[in-house]
Amino acid sequence: MNTLEITYKDEYAIVKMNRGKVNAINFEMVQELRDTFHEMEEDTNVKGVILTGQPHYFSAGLDLIELLQYDKSKIRDFFTSFSALYLELMQFRKPFISAISGHSPAGGCVLAVTSDNRYMADSDTYVIGLNEVAVHIQISQNLTEVYAFWMGEGLASRYILEGKLLTAKEALAAGLVDELVPLEEVLERAEKQMKIYMRADQEILINTKRKLRKHLLDKLDLNAENSLKEASELWWKPEIRAKMKAYVARFSSK
Repeated sequence: MNTLEITYKDEYAIVKMNRGKVNAINFEMVQELRDTFHEMEEDTNVKGVILTGQPHYFSAGLDLIELLQYDKSKIRDFFTSFSALYLELMQFRKPFISAISGHSPAGGCVLAVTSDNRYMADSDTYVIGLNEVAVHIQISQNLTEVYAFWMGEGLASRYILEGKLLTAKEALAAGLVDELVPLEEVLERAEKQMKIYMRADQEILINTKRKLRKHLLDKLDLNAENSLKEASELWWKPEIRAKMKAYVARFSSK
């Protein structure tokens, strides 16, 4: 693994994203996450998974610097694979918790919202949210559905249209995260909840999770190629690419 570090505990695993300073998501990370969660799903010794990042960055989202270098075939494959990862995490049968260790905008938030619980580092500087509109990437219907699932349709609609990034306290108030804890305690808090899940009968737990997500999953387009097809097509619109390049330039200069 080049982008992930995996730690196995007695009954669960911790998957830590570890790609550069900000854990920007590229094709390799997407593929490694897909492979890892598939293996965890099949491994009877792993009864739950915690996803986390490095201090100050859960994930800064898609690696736009790298993605802007992809040709049409590769960007289509990337969006299809990223869509598949999202759908696979949404359908992951076992308990799944995000220990959000810092910033989690856009693609980072996409990963986090698929989990059953989200514990976020408490800081006035950390942000989380689906700000795709603000960074000129087409959001999928699937993502709007899961945002509304956690936050309610009205609030999700307003925040998505604004491309709003929420502070940790705003995310807690909106229901996007479960609890705020000091950075150094985020993983510990996630493990505490995972150990509670481990005490339950696993068949009952899995059955119950499936029932709780049924109505949400019924709303999703489970065809990964369809979900982000618009995003991969609009990616090549000249004015959008110009805006993305300007955004990357501004961000890189900070």
